Amino acid sequence: MKHFIYSLAIFGLYACGETKQKPEISMEERAKAIHEKVITIDTHDDINVKNFTDSIHYGQRLESQVNIPKMKEGGLDVAWLIVYTGQDTLTDEGYAKASVNAIDKFDAIHRLCEKLAPDEIELALTSADVRRINASGKKVAMIGVENAYPIGEDMANFEKYHQLGARYISLAHNGHSQFSNSNTGEADGIWLHNGLSELGEKAVIEMNRLGIMIDVSHPSKEAMKQMIALSKAPIIASHSSARALCDHSRNLDDEQLLLMKENGGVVQTVAFSSYLNTKKNDARSTYMKAIHKQVADSLGIEWFEFKDFSTLTDEQKEKFIKNRPKVLGIAKNLVAGRADTPASLNVSDFVDHIDYMVELIGVDHVGISSDFDGGGGIEGWSDASETFNVTLELVKRGYTEDEIEKLWGGNLLRVLDEVQAVAKTMQKDQFIP
Repeated sequence: MKHFIYSLAIFGLYACGETKQKPEISMEERAKAIHEKVITIDTHDDINVKNFTDSIHYGQRLESQVNIPKMKEGGLDVAWLIVYTGQDTLTDEGYAKASVNAIDKFDAIHRLCEKLAPDEIELALTSADVRRINASGKKVAMIGVENAYPIGEDMANFEKYHQLGARYISLAHNGHSQFSNSNTGEADGIWLHNGLSELGEKAVIEMNRLGIMIDVSHPSKEAMKQMIALSKAPIIASHSSARALCDHSRNLDDEQLLLMKENGGVVQTVAFSSYLNTKKNDARSTYMKAIHKQVADSLGIEWFEFKDFSTLTDEQKEKFIKNRPKVLGIAKNLVAGRADTPASLNVSDFVDHIDYMVELIGVDHVGISSDFDGGGGIEGWSDASETFNVTLELVKRGYTEDEIEKLWGGNLLRVLDEVQAVAKTMQKDQFIP
């Protein structure tokens, strides 16, 4: 009877020409629907171990650019927390000191996931872990190692780091390591190796065997080319942009981008101002330099520029990391209403790089990263709470839901799967009698 009455009602609507069309949703509503559906992965977020204690940790809304409350506000599902160690002397003493720093950061990440906020965030080691944890409603942590320097010359440490959760490692940072030349050699023309050292070549094979993604964001171009030639698995650039749009040695030129495509890897475009638009960044930085110093002086804070970070003492680094967000925030508010203030780098500038790389190498080889709490952050994506703005810009530019899913993490997880599959094959082959 109900079906009959319903049929008559529908017939009457058609007969009277009064059918109602479903209202079109706005672009922002469509972007929100996509953002909530896809898994959003940021492959590079630096950490300060001072934010991983019983009293101060990522379960709280800290001034850090990344923490769990901000991830929830912005809809960021996965944060790759970084075990970063700066470059020092290639000596046993230097390696030992760096090792302590690295292990402290591994311990901090495990403490967050296992003790401080286990109901809110969990460590993932595979793509299946990512999907399972995300489906449970918790945030996901993964671990990347920025600079293999603390590994020293003991190749067994790669397996140790893998057991601690490392799923990508960069063989160099800002300065040549025992494994690889750094991109920084372009500035002074001084090189330590011919790309990779013999130890670096062994490291590539060992990472393949273990299932660790090889990160080429900081090593030199020659080292990167050698890694691709040696690797049996796809590689990643965890936080780099397109050199054709911004001529910085940290970015990848077209030759490198095409090699990444051929290799099957992925380039995680980075929201770091000086890697997006040199002219625009220099104008803004020059203007803001005096403002930052003025704010720091008024607060009684010793101030440095981020480019000076590697030259600071450990105590100065700690204070700088702690005070930087506060100084930048106050300075930003001070200049907000000034007509002469140069424009900030923004989400549009960031997505320009995504557009360029997608056009050159295809949407299957491009991803997203921020370098938050390590110098990254732009207008519109200044911290994890503003993550949705990236998706909104992608929708505005005509990217489909499937393409956005790939950019936000699908490509990265695909590479992780392939790297781990290669490792299983290599390990199996080792035991063939």
